Amino acid sequence: MAVVAVLYQIVTAEKQTNNNITTSVISKQMSDKSITVALAGNPNAGKTTLFNKLTGARQHVGNYPGITVDHKEGYFNHDGREIVITDLPGTYSLTAYSVEEIVSRDFLTTQRPDVVINIVDASNLERNLYLTTQFLEMGVPLVIALNMMDVAKDRGIEIKFAKLAELLGIPVVPIIARSGKGTDELIRQAIRIADSDKKWIPRDISYGEDLDEVLMEIIAAIEKASFLTERYHARFTAIKYLEHDDQMLTKGQEADQELARQLEQTVGTISDHLLKTMDVYPEAIIADHRYGFIKSIIRQGVMTHKFDTDRLYTSDKIDKVLTNRLLGPLVMLGILFGLYQFTFSWSELPVAWMEGLFSWLGAIVETTLPDGMLKSMVISGVIDGVGGVLGFVPLIMFMFFGIAILEDSGYLARVAFMMDRVFRMFGLHGSSVMPFIVSGGIAGGCAVPGVMATRTLRSPKERMATLLTVPFMNCGAKVPVLVLLIGAFFADHKALYMFLFTMLAWLVALFAAKFLRMTVLKGEATPFVMELPPYRFPTLRGLIIHTWERTWQYIKKAGTVILGISILLWALMTFPGLPQSEQDTFNAARNTITNSYSEAVQREVMDFNDNTDVLSEKALELKNRLKEIEQEESGLTLRNSVAGRIGSFFEPVSVYAGFDWKTNIAMLGGFAAKEVIISTLGTVYSMGDIDVDDADSLGKRLVKDPSWNSVVAVSALIFIMFYAPCFVTVVCIAKEASWKWAFFSMAFNTTFAFFASVLVFQIGNLLG
Repeated sequence: MAVVAVLYQIVTAEKQTNNNITTSVISKQMSDKSITVALAGNPNAGKTTLFNKLTGARQHVGNYPGITVDHKEGYFNHDGREIVITDLPGTYSLTAYSVEEIVSRDFLTTQRPDVVINIVDASNLERNLYLTTQFLEMGVPLVIALNMMDVAKDRGIEIKFAKLAELLGIPVVPIIARSGKGTDELIRQAIRIADSDKKWIPRDISYGEDLDEVLMEIIAAIEKASFLTERYHARFTAIKYLEHDDQMLTKGQEADQELARQLEQTVGTISDHLLKTMDVYPEAIIADHRYGFIKSIIRQGVMTHKFDTDRLYTSDKIDKVLTNRLLGPLVMLGILFGLYQFTFSWSELPVAWMEGLFSWLGAIVETTLPDGMLKSMVISGVIDGVGGVLGFVPLIMFMFFGIAILEDSGYLARVAFMMDRVFRMFGLHGSSVMPFIVSGGIAGGCAVPGVMATRTLRSPKERMATLLTVPFMNCGAKVPVLVLLIGAFFADHKALYMFLFTMLAWLVALFAAKFLRMTVLKGEATPFVMELPPYRFPTLRGLIIHTWERTWQYIKKAGTVILGISILLWALMTFPGLPQSEQDTFNAARNTITNSYSEAVQREVMDFNDNTDVLSEKALELKNRLKEIEQEESGLTLRNSVAGRIGSFFEPVSVYAGFDWKTNIAMLGGFAAKEVIISTLGTVYSMGDIDVDDADSLGKRLVKDPSWNSVVAVSALIFIMFYAPCFVTVVCIAKEASWKWAFFSMAFNTTFAFFASVLVFQIGNLLG
């Protein structure tokens, strides 16, 4: 018996050891496994603030496949676990009313993240929980991040998050995303949910006797036919059919046309019944019952108010001034002017440093590389071309920083609110304001996301009018060109002129929209409702991240697209070159001039060509005469090139707007991307007949050119601001509307821009 006991103890010990090893292995596998997390919530709930706090610089921005909507993904480590986190677009629901809602829902159903962190604004709990109920109905593994607890406390709101978690049956973690308070516990709860075996189980919410009965009937039909069940739970699909979700109806038609038709008939029957008996649609009843579900939870002691709920909060008090009918617009204009004053004054020195850097690089290449095509391409195509664009990086950075402050503080939403009254006068919708701002209404945006943002407009006519006029805004690509010309010809009042040209862009865009709405896009206006988020102090970390993201996009564009186009344009400005007979003529002229001086003078020019201070009077005279021939030859070579011939071809017409053939080359390059205008001018004036030996900046070269003056500069500014959108924007318009409207945009904008430039130039000349 003793032997048996000993053997039993050995076997038991070995078994326990094996169990410990197995548990250790499983634990290690769990700790090694990365977790995929989706951040979702209402706009202005603090989702992006939390994302930036968790990931910092470990993030990248792209686009969802086929859709130009920001797709932010980042990663971080927590207790040895790698967390891959995706910041979904802000949305109020999961019904396909907008592109943001479609993107969020499709991401959840196709990517199936391990856990979804739902960011909920604690100071607006009831409204924010509406999206939460839809996540519950969808069955996603969910953790609630109860954000802005400090704001709720300031408003006298007390939330018993443990009680809320008990009633919802999911973890609820109070956090303050700005400071990072509570985020460690939030991630621990997210990891716990991700590691659990809990499947996607939808929560049942009653929608009343009539709808519940039909819902069960639809669910049974869906489950029997396995209709869309590979992506959605049957109950979720049934609810979307009752809500008449367009995207789900389309997917249903593609999956099983016969069953989809039957389900639509069933929904149609109950809809007719509800209209006759209650004068409501199913989607309205569903929304009412969701809010009823939320109220039943909140009233069980989840939320209490210490103060009078009707009192004015701080944001409301500020809005009484900033959105006032009289003071609001004046404050808005003052803030906009202040932004430009800040941008120009603070960036002046860094921009000068950048100009000096590229001049220094050009001088090094000039003395290092031997004369030839390679040297010409590097100096004229790369350094003078791309360098002209990159030289404005400090200015762009300061401007983006200022815009980030306005955006993160909540003020841009107030701008949209105030502009709604103006927009309706011109046949546009209040929702058109944000596409205008995104496109460069406050200079520095981009027309591509601006065009995409028009998807939120319900009226096709208002959407098309907005889509066609947002390219009139001063996007980030136009800003360096505007800064170049304003800095060169109106240096004493740079901020004022930038402000005035921004206002001009708004006016032209609005009048163009009015013209379109009165002619090709007639139609009734639709109402506008928007949420004003509370004011917040932006975090320095958030401002830096937002500024760097946008600046890096600008730098990448200069290092890829602009570099490629600059080299291409350099080639077009170099070849085919002068005929041999003309080259021989210039060589003969050089020899004649050189031979007219003594050998000592010739040797002096050859030995000290780069140091004019030590040249004798005769040597300096010879050097200048040779330079004149070289400049004449360079100018003729440029004019004889492919680009020069194209520019010369348009000169008989463009001269009415004050543009010579060299300017025409730059304007043609701008059809590809507006930044190319600067790189092209830089290349033109380093290859043409302008003296660049003193390494002047491009602006100074333009001032020295007799073809340019302040009137030509204003004419050029008008044309650049309003002529055809860049190629990428044109393609975007074609995708959003059609190629017919894309070509219409190019023709309409360019025609208007040219006639406006002609008018400005001719009147300017008449006024002297």
